[in-house]
Amino acid sequence: MSVQDRSFIMVLEYKTLFRSIVKGEISMNSQETHSRQAYQVIRQVQKAVIGKEACIRKVMMAILSSGHILLEDIPGVGKTTMALAFSKALDLKENRLTFTPDVLPADLTGFTMYRKETGQFYYQPGAVMCNLFLGDEINRTSPRTQSALLEVMEEGQVSVDGVTHPLPRPFIVIATQNPAGSAGTQLLPQSQLDRFTVCLTMGYPDMQEEISILKGRIARNTIEQVQPAADAKRLLLMQEEVRDVFIHDRIYHYIGRLAQATRNNPMIELGISPRGSLALARMAQASAYLRDKTYVTPDDVREILMDVWGHRILLNAKARISHLTSAGVLEEILKSVPAPSLRKS
Repeated sequence: MSVQDRSFIMVLEYKTLFRSIVKGEISMNSQETHSRQAYQVIRQVQKAVIGKEACIRKVMMAILSSGHILLEDIPGVGKTTMALAFSKALDLKENRLTFTPDVLPADLTGFTMYRKETGQFYYQPGAVMCNLFLGDEINRTSPRTQSALLEVMEEGQVSVDGVTHPLPRPFIVIATQNPAGSAGTQLLPQSQLDRFTVCLTMGYPDMQEEISILKGRIARNTIEQVQPAADAKRLLLMQEEVRDVFIHDRIYHYIGRLAQATRNNPMIELGISPRGSLALARMAQASAYLRDKTYVTPDDVREILMDVWGHRILLNAKARISHLTSAGVLEEILKSVPAPSLRKS
């Protein structure tokens, strides 16, 4: 980034910060304080999840952007541990449900039951009535149960027998799934995948990380070391501050050009939807927030594009025959679409 670009975005930052202070929306140091608190949450999670700093940071970004997270990897690499560590570090009410073929939609959303003593029906809450819902092995259950999550994830409410029940705020879904082709699994529909802000893979630990995991787990339960570093109220404040991070029109146009490139790419059958573009913009705001910035730069967009869009695009037969991957196609699109300059022209 050139000196002129840095000077220009500093002016943008101070203008945005000044407007917020004048309106009384934030104090001089509130964002800095809360972003530090976000890093305290990350440090607590790192006590339980060894050596996955980049993945932990991106999960935190998705939570800050009010999004939902899909962790896709082989069994045993720490997906569930990651989710439990975040629920404890954020001091959120957490419910966990392991998805099996016999799990019903009512197990998620709840149901109404007749109470003989009062002669009335009452609502029995389901597993999603919490702040952080952990769905284990989501691709092992029936499509009907998977679809029950759609309204929950998109609208933050459930409808049971014609009555709408709002979910607690904040509400976050962290779902895990085994790789496609594993025994007893079935693909999630594209409409379901599109509801997840990011899809992340943790991967195997390296040798040193594996030794640290072995030593830590044999001596004690690492989850017990995680201490609350925030709570639901503070998380809501951080999420509001993330929404206030400034996005220049040139960044909006950059995201739009990238989305158009996926829709016109000869290797892509299904390009990025407007929901995907919105998810990228919100994650870019969260990325800037964790950098203690009040504005989004092209670097923030590029950092998380693969994780936000990789599970959303669908490659065509030509791409599959050529052994191309979603990551490879998106990498070419990033190279083909020039990043904008934020300086005054």
